[in-house]
Amino acid sequence: MREERLLRLRAHHGMCLAFFEGKGYSDGFTAHMENVLAGMEQNPILQIVTTGDILCKKCPNLREDICISQDKVEEYDRKVLLACGLEENCVISWEEFFHLVEKSILKPGRREGICGHCQWGEICRRKEQERYGGYEGTAKDS
Repeated sequence: MREERLLRLRAHHGMCLAFFEGKGYSDGFTAHMENVLAGMEQNPILQIVTTGDILCKKCPNLREDICISQDKVEEYDRKVLLACGLEENCVISWEEFFHLVEKSILKPGRREGICGHCQWGEICRRKEQERYGGYEGTAKDS
C-alpha cells in the first residue's frame, strides 16, 4: 500500500475514539470526529504517529499545524505506544490497533495512568465502568 493512502492517527486517539460520545472542542470538531469514527468501520490502514493526524485537522487547539498542548498529548501518545508494544510510525489496521488498545490499556484499567488528567477524563471513566466494570480505572502503571 502506498504511503499517501495511510490514515495518520495519533496513538492516544485510539482511546479517544473508543469512548467518543458526541462531545468535543467545537461543533465542527465533533462532526469531524463522528465522520472519522464512522470511517473506522471500513478498517482502514493506519500509520500510528505522535504528531498531528486526521482528527487534529479540525481541532481548534491546532495552531499553525502544532497542538497548543503538544507536550502533553505527545506524552499520551508515547505511553500508548509503549503499552501496546508498538513503534512510532508503525502501519497497522484500525481493527488491530483498537484490539491492542483495548487489550493492553482499556480492559486492564490502565487508561487513567496514561491520560487520567485529560479534560475528557470523566467521560472515559464512566464509559470504562459501563463497558468493562469491576475496577476503578485507577491503575497508574503505563
